[in-house]
Amino acid sequence: MEPILSIHGLEKSFGPLKVLKGIDLDVQKGEVVCIIGASGSGKSTLLRCLNLLEEPDGGHIWFGGQDLTDLYADLDGLRQRIGMVFQSFNLFNNKNVLDNCTLAPISVKHIPRAQAEETAIRHLKAVGLEDFIHADSRRLSGGQKQRVAIARALCMEPEIMLFDEPTSALDPEIVGEVLDVMKALAKEGMTMVVVTHEMAFAKEVSDRVVFMDQGVILEQGAPAEVFGNPKEARTREFLSRYLEDKGV
Repeated sequence: MEPILSIHGLEKSFGPLKVLKGIDLDVQKGEVVCIIGASGSGKSTLLRCLNLLEEPDGGHIWFGGQDLTDLYADLDGLRQRIGMVFQSFNLFNNKNVLDNCTLAPISVKHIPRAQAEETAIRHLKAVGLEDFIHADSRRLSGGQKQRVAIARALCMEPEIMLFDEPTSALDPEIVGEVLDVMKALAKEGMTMVVVTHEMAFAKEVSDRVVFMDQGVILEQGAPAEVFGNPKEARTREFLSRYLEDKGV
């Protein structure tokens, strides 16, 4: 089956620092891929390259039959089909929850307001925010803001969702409410690439775990393989504190 996303030889440097050193990765439609690794391993840079928030220095990213790195690629059109959820929410604080969710569908996809609002309300209800549809975005908790951010991305009806450490800015007691939304999306068959430090989530929800180290994919496989029997010494070292906990 042709992958929905195919990455070949991806490279990215910041000045003299080479952050991505030739990444190859395919993602199938409906697959949940969790990317794990130590801070500075290149995980977030890889994710940000997938919708050209960071411009790669080399390699190719194929999505929907087009190479995003091609000078003539319709980046605006392709980005509309790729949802992105950031660790810092990135909501518009001067707009309420509903307006945050309808802005892009109305202004970018030119969807009539009534239709955009109907779609937004459906997604806000799905993430458990039916009581906050007209709320001031500034008055929400971190977990609520992140659920709005997920609903906002879904309002563009994306074919794939990218999550960049979506729980890292949240207090521990509210991490679960965001992870529950992501678990529900996975069950519905949404294609997802998730950079995360939540090992229990990666083990429970992902179809494949990718371990990055120093700008390369060192190991990847089914969660049971990577967590239960990691092949690389560096993977074992990274996972050691989690492997000691039999509940993970």
